[in-house]
Amino acid sequence: MPDVTTPYAPGTPCWIDLAAPDQKAAIDFYSGLLGWTGEIGPPETGGYAVCQLNGKPVAGIMAAVAMGDQPAPPTVWTTYLTSADAEASQRSVASAGGTVLMPVMDVMSLGRMFIAADPTGAVFGVWQPLDFPGAGVVNETGALIWNELSTTDRSAASAFYRAAFGIESATMEGAEHYYALQVDGRPVGGMQPMPEHLPADTPSHWLTYFAVADTDAAVAKVAAAGGSAIMEPFDMIAGRMAVVTDPQGAVFAMIHPKPME
Repeated sequence: MPDVTTPYAPGTPCWIDLAAPDQKAAIDFYSGLLGWTGEIGPPETGGYAVCQLNGKPVAGIMAAVAMGDQPAPPTVWTTYLTSADAEASQRSVASAGGTVLMPVMDVMSLGRMFIAADPTGAVFGVWQPLDFPGAGVVNETGALIWNELSTTDRSAASAFYRAAFGIESATMEGAEHYYALQVDGRPVGGMQPMPEHLPADTPSHWLTYFAVADTDAAVAKVAAAGGSAIMEPFDMIAGRMAVVTDPQGAVFAMIHPKPME
């Protein structure tokens, strides 16, 4: 993830949000787990909650409700990629073989956004910042630290994100079959073929990682609150991590990162 003292470069993950059937319960869960503060927002924003960590925006949580003839969104964390021009990015997504699921819309004076799927089926958001640049804190305990694409077709995914957003992929030293997603030569996320431990019909997807001080203790906290572990804590190249579901079924990862050398 980049340093948030500078604007997010186009193509960089800049925001995450969760759609949850019980919005208040989700806010309470993540506040208890990660030290956030948050409350249901005003009616003019559809109740969207901008959760904070140490007074800075860290993630959004909204109610998963049907809107018009659209069904309620799934209970998932969505990764948003930065765009300098949402309309242009929407055209690029379509021409590169992606699918626009929710076309460009204005979010008051905060920015413009749309939701799309890459050619392998992974769903993501795009955010063109205006008054709201995105996450005000990353890479700290309790905050977003990594965004990872697991895909059924790495070659197709690589070609798509390069064409649509200028995101390059490169093999990551010391991590077999793992690729760094790079913007301007800097790693901003990861990509891997679909992990073997997942069910064969698991679709391509983006996974959100949160930094924690103690992975084992955090997983125990998740379980005590009604969530569960998909992958129990284990040591890997970047630190000690686990993959869990929250009490409403949203999947995310947690990691206690190794110190930067």
